[in-house]
Amino acid sequence: MGGSGGGFFVGNNSKKPRDIIEQIKREQEQARSRELDREFENNVNELISDTLKSANNRDTEAVNTHLDTIIGALNKEIDGNIETVFGGSVSKHTYVDGISDVDVLVVLNDSELSDKSPSEVNSYFVERLEQRLPGTEIIQGKLAVTVKFTDGIEIQILPSIKTDTGVKIAEEKGDNWSKIVKPRKFAEKLVNVNQACNRKVVPVIKLVKSILSDLPEKRQMSGYHIESMAVSIFSDYNGVKTSKSMLKHFFDKAVSGVLSPIKDKTGQTVNTDSYLGGANSIQRKAVSDSLSGLVRKIESAERSGSLDKWKEIL
Repeated sequence: MGGSGGGFFVGNNSKKPRDIIEQIKREQEQARSRELDREFENNVNELISDTLKSANNRDTEAVNTHLDTIIGALNKEIDGNIETVFGGSVSKHTYVDGISDVDVLVVLNDSELSDKSPSEVNSYFVERLEQRLPGTEIIQGKLAVTVKFTDGIEIQILPSIKTDTGVKIAEEKGDNWSKIVKPRKFAEKLVNVNQACNRKVVPVIKLVKSILSDLPEKRQMSGYHIESMAVSIFSDYNGVKTSKSMLKHFFDKAVSGVLSPIKDKTGQTVNTDSYLGGANSIQRKAVSDSLSGLVRKIESAERSGSLDKWKEIL
């Protein structure tokens, strides 16, 4: 009669003790790796949140007070009606120091200025504001007038002419009035895309503006261009809806996207990015190259799990 012995049964579907131990180790390492990935993801998103808090640190109440002062000064000097339409950074809340979009459209209706060129209207604005706001720095640009108040707040105003079918602003060079502008149409599109992406598109726009403001001026994108590209990129976005993931997605798509003109949906100009020239222009390739550099930095930060590298990017 034979006896039976103890021990592991070795068969085709069995594993040796050493293999089982190695598998357990691998699973533990994978679990630790996933935990580190989650921790890194949370840390970067927290860092981004802190960056956005800084970008949002504009005194809206003070801005509105200054706007009232500006409009009050202009109203005293101009015949006809003046309407104001908040645009750019105030209405879309995408203000970032250094790259502020136009804060307000000054719409002239039945005014003696309606027959003048954009540059003449801007000159008139500067003259009137300098008289009414002594000691305040007033700067005339090609398109807008910038008022720099002593408390550090800068306000940009853009003159426009009201017509029966819409509003006209200055063309890119500032010499003539543009085609009909429909700023509310674009704002509505931006709002819709932002809501569809859990309200993450506007925060991404703020981050992009902040990051690109550190590039040489010739390699930057205008605020309106960034917004238009964001609307295009995120109109059919189905990825993870976090600021970090969407920021990466924006730059990935923008590298090639910036090489082709974007159609302006407001009717303002032929393209929102005509300042970069035609498709595949030298200017567009230069901006694309800078965007590629940012993509490489993000990829490096992700591979190394480095929060410090993300801090440098932001």
